[in-house]
Amino acid sequence: MRALRLLGAACIMAVPTLPAFAASSMATMSMMKAGETVAVMPDGHMGTMMANTMESADMMKMATPVDHCVMMMMGKDGKMYMVDTTSADSMKSCEAMAK
Repeated sequence: MRALRLLGAACIMAVPTLPAFAASSMATMSMMKAGETVAVMPDGHMGTMMANTMESADMMKMATPVDHCVMMMMGKDGKMYMVDTTSADSMKSCEAMAK
Protein backbone atom coordinates (compact mmCIF):
# COMPACT_ATOMS: atom_id res chain seq x y z
CA MET A 1 0.00 0.00 0.00
CA ARG A 2 2.85 2.37 0.85
CA ALA A 3 4.55 1.63 -2.49
CA LEU A 4 1.31 2.41 -4.30
CA ARG A 5 1.10 5.80 -2.59
CA LEU A 6 4.71 6.58 -3.51
CA LEU A 7 4.06 5.57 -7.11
CA GLY A 8 0.95 7.76 -7.24
CA ALA A 9 2.84 10.73 -5.80
CA ALA A 10 5.63 10.24 -8.33
CA CYS A 11 3.09 10.19 -11.18
CA ILE A 12 1.42 13.36 -9.93
CA MET A 13 4.80 15.11 -9.72
CA ALA A 14 5.76 13.93 -13.22
CA VAL A 15 2.65 15.31 -14.97
CA PRO A 16 3.90 18.96 -15.13
CA THR A 17 7.01 17.83 -17.02
CA LEU A 18 5.02 16.36 -19.93
CA PRO A 19 4.80 19.65 -21.92
CA ALA A 20 8.59 19.95 -21.78
CA PHE A 21 8.99 16.48 -23.26
CA ALA A 22 6.43 17.29 -25.96
CA ALA A 23 8.28 20.48 -26.85
CA SER A 24 11.59 18.66 -27.16
CA SER A 25 10.02 16.11 -29.50
CA MET A 26 9.08 18.95 -31.87
CA ALA A 27 12.75 19.62 -32.61
CA THR A 28 12.22 18.67 -36.25
CA MET A 29 9.92 21.67 -36.69
CA SER A 30 12.45 24.19 -35.42
CA MET A 31 14.74 26.36 -37.50
CA MET A 32 17.94 24.91 -38.90
CA LYS A 33 21.33 25.64 -37.42
CA ALA A 34 24.29 26.89 -39.46
CA GLY A 35 26.00 23.96 -41.15
CA GLU A 36 23.00 21.65 -40.82
CA THR A 37 21.81 19.75 -43.91
CA VAL A 38 18.28 18.32 -44.29
CA ALA A 39 17.46 15.57 -46.79
CA VAL A 40 13.85 14.75 -47.75
CA MET A 41 13.22 11.45 -49.52
CA PRO A 42 10.38 10.87 -52.04
CA ASP A 43 8.48 8.74 -49.52
CA GLY A 44 8.51 11.63 -47.02
CA HIS A 45 11.05 10.52 -44.44
CA MET A 46 13.67 13.05 -43.51
CA GLY A 47 17.18 13.10 -42.15
CA THR A 48 19.46 15.82 -40.83
CA MET A 49 23.23 16.01 -40.62
CA MET A 50 25.71 18.50 -39.25
CA ALA A 51 28.43 18.87 -41.87
CA ASN A 52 32.00 19.67 -40.96
CA THR A 53 33.69 22.60 -42.70
CA MET A 54 35.16 20.51 -45.54
CA GLU A 55 31.87 18.76 -46.38
CA SER A 56 29.98 22.03 -46.02
CA ALA A 57 32.24 23.80 -48.52
CA ASP A 58 31.82 20.97 -51.04
CA MET A 59 28.03 20.97 -50.65
CA MET A 60 27.82 24.75 -50.97
CA LYS A 61 29.37 24.51 -54.45
CA MET A 62 26.33 22.61 -55.72
CA ALA A 63 23.75 24.57 -53.68
CA THR A 64 21.60 27.53 -54.69
CA PRO A 65 20.07 29.97 -52.18
CA VAL A 66 16.35 29.82 -51.43
CA ASP A 67 14.79 33.21 -52.13
CA HIS A 68 11.12 32.34 -51.55
CA CYS A 69 8.91 30.14 -49.38
CA VAL A 70 9.19 26.42 -50.16
CA MET A 71 6.19 24.15 -49.62
CA MET A 72 6.11 20.34 -49.70
CA MET A 73 3.22 17.96 -49.27
CA MET A 74 2.59 14.23 -49.11
CA GLY A 75 0.29 13.00 -51.86
CA LYS A 76 -2.35 10.29 -51.49
CA ASP A 77 -0.03 8.00 -53.45
CA GLY A 78 2.58 8.22 -50.67
CA LYS A 79 5.04 10.35 -52.63
CA MET A 80 6.46 13.68 -51.51
CA TYR A 81 5.67 16.67 -53.75
CA MET A 82 7.22 20.14 -53.86
CA VAL A 83 4.63 22.84 -54.53
CA ASP A 84 5.48 25.61 -56.99
CA THR A 85 5.20 28.81 -54.94
CA THR A 86 6.21 31.32 -57.61
CA SER A 87 2.70 32.77 -58.01
CA ALA A 88 1.46 35.45 -55.61
CA ASP A 89 -1.43 33.34 -54.25
CA SER A 90 0.71 30.31 -53.52
CA MET A 91 3.36 32.53 -51.93
CA LYS A 92 0.76 34.05 -49.58
CA SER A 93 -0.53 30.64 -48.52
CA CYS A 94 3.00 29.32 -48.02
CA GLU A 95 3.99 32.31 -45.87
CA ALA A 96 0.77 32.03 -43.84
CA MET A 97 1.49 28.36 -43.20
CA ALA A 98 5.08 29.06 -42.15
CA LYS A 99 4.10 31.56 -39.42
